[in-house]
Order: sequence, then C-alpha cells, then structure tokens
Amino acid sequence: RFHGEGYQEGYAEGRHAGMAEGRRYGALHGAKVGLEIGCYLGFALTWQRLLQKCTGEKNSKKIRALDSLIGMIQKFPYEDPTYEKLQEDLEKIRGKFKQVCSMLNIQSDFRIGTERSSLTF
Repeated sequence: RFHGEGYQEGYAEGRHAGMAEGRRYGALHGAKVGLEIGCYLGFALTWQRLLQKCTGEKNSKKIRALDSLIGMIQKFPYEDPTYEKLQEDLEKIRGKFKQVCSMLNIQSDFRIGTERSSLTF
C-alpha cells in the first residue's frame, strides 16, 4: 500500500515538475529561434536596400538571393510550434543565409550564447 501511494505521489510531482521544465525550455528555445530568424531578416533587408542603389548582373543575382531569403523568412510559421517541418524549414533558411553571405563575400558567424547573441562579419 505504501509503495503504491508513494509511487502515485512521486508520479504526480514529477509530472508537474516536467511540465514546468518543458515550458521553460520551450520558451527559451523559441526565443533563440526568433532571435536567429530576426537577425537573418535584418541582415537581408539591410543588404537588399544597399544593393538596390547598384546596378549590374552580379548585383541582380545577389538581390534575387536576398529576396528569396526574405520570402523564406516571411513564410516561416512563427505562431505554430506544432508545424511538422519547422526544423527542416529553419535549416533551409540557414542554408540560404550562408549562400547569400558567400555571394556577398561575407564570412558569417552566428552564435547564440547564454550572455548574448551576435552576428559578426
């Protein structure tokens, strides 16, 4: 009897603690993804604006790649954490960001740390 009661109490307490920990982890992970995507969007919009002043075939390719990156970010499902292809789409955005950086001759290094995040060039 004591074994069964102890098990039930422990199970209930563990379930409650697991829910709280899961919420904290989800909020932290969501904030990191939002920060990363926001940095990519700010980067792309800035370079898009800078390259609009220039003409030429090389710049038009860069602008098309930036437009593609911006489009991917705008279609990203921010409000749906149950979206099945969330990680897959996030990886595609990261890949497109790296491609754009390569086209712009920029060495990208995006880090998310506990103290701060940075996008360095």
